[in-house]
Formats: sequence, structure tokens, C-alpha cells
Amino acid sequence: MHILIVDDNPVNLIVIEKILKSAGYMDYTAMTSAMELFDYLKNDSIETNYNPVDLILMDIMMPIMDGIEACRQIQRVERLRDIPIIMVTALGDSLKLAEALEAGAIDYVIKPINKIELIARIRVALRLKYEKDWHKENEQRIRHELELAKQVQSNVLSLPLQNEQIEIKAVYHPSSELAGDYYAWYQIDEDRYGVILLDIMGHGISSSLVCMFISSVMQDTITKYVSPEIVIAELNRYMNQLNSRNQQINYYFTAIYLLIDVKNRTIEYVNAGHPPGLILENGVVKAELNQGSCAVGFFGQMDIQKAILKFENSIEIVMYTDGLLEALEEPEQEPLHRLTEELTRCTGLDLSCIIDNLLPPEVLDIQSDDICIVRITVP
Repeated sequence: MHILIVDDNPVNLIVIEKILKSAGYMDYTAMTSAMELFDYLKNDSIETNYNPVDLILMDIMMPIMDGIEACRQIQRVERLRDIPIIMVTALGDSLKLAEALEAGAIDYVIKPINKIELIARIRVALRLKYEKDWHKENEQRIRHELELAKQVQSNVLSLPLQNEQIEIKAVYHPSSELAGDYYAWYQIDEDRYGVILLDIMGHGISSSLVCMFISSVMQDTITKYVSPEIVIAELNRYMNQLNSRNQQINYYFTAIYLLIDVKNRTIEYVNAGHPPGLILENGVVKAELNQGSCAVGFFGQMDIQKAILKFENSIEIVMYTDGLLEALEEPEQEPLHRLTEELTRCTGLDLSCIIDNLLPPEVLDIQSDDICIVRITVP
């Protein structure tokens, strides 16, 4: 515990030093002005072997710069503002003391100093400093772990796929919290591809863990069961297993799963409560993928209706999460209409360009939900 004592009167410094020593506080530095204090704090920031400052005991009435102004200056520096400051003063002026507290001091002691009172206030201030430091370190550790979790999440997402038969790409903008959106695609056999996009309820750690759980079973589920209605039913079984372990919260997710047969030119799909996917031909929306079931995880048994579409020409299939629609909400235009207009206008452009056209950086920076869009091109 390192304490700084700031007082222009040498006698006062000696008195405070003796009080500190009698209470077992041996690690302190005495100085006679606010300017000397700032020189010390400035040098502290660049030295590697300095003692961090845990408390400042400071007089109000000092030449050049008084203690109140020194408090204000300290509060303007991010790395210093959490240092507790106790004013030690001969002033009994309540207005001055109130001004000192407003400037950043947390407490005060009136001269002549009462030893018991000063030590009691020092102990309270140091305890508060310790608790604040603990919370800051804990928050920093949590932020680090959340950032690591984000990286792990991003690594389980499918990489872009491109061959003579099909091209699949995605653009993903997670919110500041851990993500609940997930996409994946797998080649089932020579001509068939399974593609899924889902959105876990909520945000944060819980939705992220559910997302990771679902991702861990996704490949086996899709490659084993293949057919959309069976895949969705199997994912619902997994979700019910998860929900049975926690009766307080019912987790669920919306999803859209496609089975694309590039040889027979068919799309089998189930939309489980998800925003409708779009099928475009030559930049024109030809169909919406909106049939299927309720969200996955709501009920033990689901009524799932698979839909089948045939196509002949080259097509684009666009799927997205509701975070995109929420970000596009405007009073004068329905978000899905705005999205279809942009897709029609920018057909063939890179997905990132489309997102940039739809959402400026200042919107993406403050988004409250994950934004994901997947585009599948079958030539």
C-alpha cells in the first residue's frame, strides 16, 4: 500500500508520517506541493519498478495550486481518477469542503489531526480502493475471456465454398456481446449441399454456449439425416435435451435449412420461424423461403412441413438473420422491401459491398443484435 502525503507545511508532514508509522503504514512518500505531486505521478507512468499509488492525503490550502484544483486535474487523467483522495485541512468552511468533494476527493479530516479518526478514514479509503481494483481486474479478465470466446466462435463458422457447381459466402457482423448467430454448409455427396443459418434467442454468454452446443452436433446431424424435416426434428431433440436440464429458461432458435441438389435443380427446405430466405433470378426475387415450422426448441414434438422448389436457370439464394432487418428499420420503408431492392440493384456484387450500401459504419458500430447474411449462387 503506497500513500502520498501532500502538504506545504513540513510540521504537518512530520505529524502525518508519525501517525502512518504508528499504524503500520511504512510505504509512503511526502511532498510539499501539488506540482511535486504531478511530477511524481507523471514519472510513475513510465517507470517499471514504481509502487502504484493507493491513496493521496492532501492539504487544501497550498501555494500555486491548491488541493481542490489538484483533485480536478487528477480526475481528468484516466489512469489516476480511481486513486482515493482524502483532504487534510485546517479549513472548517463547509462550502470549501463540499467543493473539494465535488472535485474528486472522497473524504476529509480537519486539523488538528485526530490520529484515530485519520487511521479509520485511511482504512476505509484503502478498502474501497482494493475493492475497486479487484472489480477492474475481474472485468478486464472477463473481457479477455469474452474476446477469446468470440474468436473460438468465429473459427467454427464455415469457410467460403466455391466450385463449378456452387458458391456460398457469408458476411457476419457480431454485436458487442457474444454471438448467437451461426451458419454452416456441408457437401453431402457429389451433387447435394446442406446449408443452414440459425439465430439463437438472446445475447451474451448463455446464447453463445447454446450456439456452440448446436454447432458441435451440426455436421453429424446434417450429413447423417440430410433431409430438411429430419434435420430440424433432430436439432429440436437436442434442444429439448438441453432445456430438460434447466427448467428456468427455455432456449430456442430460429433457422432455415436448405438441401440443394445442383444436378436435379431442386431446393428442399424448412424455415423454422426464421425471416424468409429469398430466391433471385437475374436480380429479380422469384420466391420467398417461408414455409416449415415454428422455432426449434419450443415444443417436444414439431409439426414440420418441408417445401420443395425446382429451378432451371442460374439462381441466387439469400438468407439473413433478423438483426439485419432490425438495423434496416426506417419509418418510411419496410426493411424487407429495402433489402430486396438493394439485392436487385446490386446483383452479382460482393456481399460486403451490399452490406456497406445498406448499413453505414456508424449503424454497425451501435448495433444491438448480430447481423449475418449468407448468399448461395448456383450457376
